[in-house]
Amino acid sequence: MQIIEKVNMTIEQIRSLFPHLDTDQVYFNHAAIGPWSKPVLDRIAEYSTQRSGGMVENFPFFLQKNASARTKLAKLLGAETSRLAWIDNVSNGLNILANGIDWQTGDRIILNDIEFPSNVYPFLNLQRLGVEIDMVKSRNGVVDVGDIENAITPKTKLVSISLVQFLSGYRADIDAIGSLCKEKGIIFCVDAIQATGVVEIDVAKSQIDFLCGGTQKWLMSSQGLSYIYLTEELQSRITQKNVGWASVNDAWNLLDYNLSLKSTAERFQNGTINVLGVCLFDASLDLFLGFGMNNVENRILKNTEHFIYQLVEIGIEPILKNVDTKNRAGIVSFKHERSNEIFEFLQGKRIYGAVRQGMIRFSPHFYNTKEEIDLVIKELSGYLK
Repeated sequence: MQIIEKVNMTIEQIRSLFPHLDTDQVYFNHAAIGPWSKPVLDRIAEYSTQRSGGMVENFPFFLQKNASARTKLAKLLGAETSRLAWIDNVSNGLNILANGIDWQTGDRIILNDIEFPSNVYPFLNLQRLGVEIDMVKSRNGVVDVGDIENAITPKTKLVSISLVQFLSGYRADIDAIGSLCKEKGIIFCVDAIQATGVVEIDVAKSQIDFLCGGTQKWLMSSQGLSYIYLTEELQSRITQKNVGWASVNDAWNLLDYNLSLKSTAERFQNGTINVLGVCLFDASLDLFLGFGMNNVENRILKNTEHFIYQLVEIGIEPILKNVDTKNRAGIVSFKHERSNEIFEFLQGKRIYGAVRQGMIRFSPHFYNTKEEIDLVIKELSGYLK
């Protein structure tokens, strides 16, 4: 189903593409995993028909969808397709960066204390090489640019941060951080798994050197497929520790054994990738480009603002209550001593959020409505009374 040209799709048309909306549930857990839409289900059926006899060796089909998915993802990121590569998960993507740099004893990396572990452990692992980690302390879910700047030393070599924090939902000022890193010659790495498909991203404008994300959450595709972006300049500084038959220029000259690595980011795709995942992702991306990412972001921010306001009205203090809209995205979280009870109660009502670190986390998407938010507020208010 190709809807990429229909940039004027209505929200009603978008909602009609999600079967789970016909099952009397409210799904606000996109920060964990996204539901599959009809275009994705249609692509599964198409692929399954081919692989079960229609066209078992369907490599040409994959090549077409691979090129299409890369082009669409590049549009979402403001990137060149040659700077993108598919990987299996964010952890392994960040390990490409962490293990590829020529680290010296005493080099320093700036992280923060509310990152998802995928954006921490690959860098903590470098302590074995004498690399020092500076952990910026967050304040009520906020990672302040000034605190990052104050943590910089002459030995700082890399700053890594999530564009949107998985727990608080705080949206970092990556333009300011990117400018700061560029000025000081520091590698700027961004984990975008909670941001791509939520807010508009421009890797060039934000001066991002390395970005990594996954397709299974807000992008509503499959697990086991992620992606990296890196600049040509940074790639030239990375020593590729793992290579395979698909990493080289003339990969199909199978018995040549010429270890001449590709000049594009695809050199990091060492062998067979998640072919089905790429085909599904291509279908899912049409939803975002068909509705328009500016429209997607606007709806998500309006949903977030409405959710925060309604929570305050019933006496709940969301983490980002006093944060500017520019520092919000799609996640709304709050602390509560009865968080597990609340979670179980709402699940019983077929309202799906999450509990993380003792917090209730809601993550509605652009296709969700204020009416759905109001229903959650009504049930939550009644339960707490």
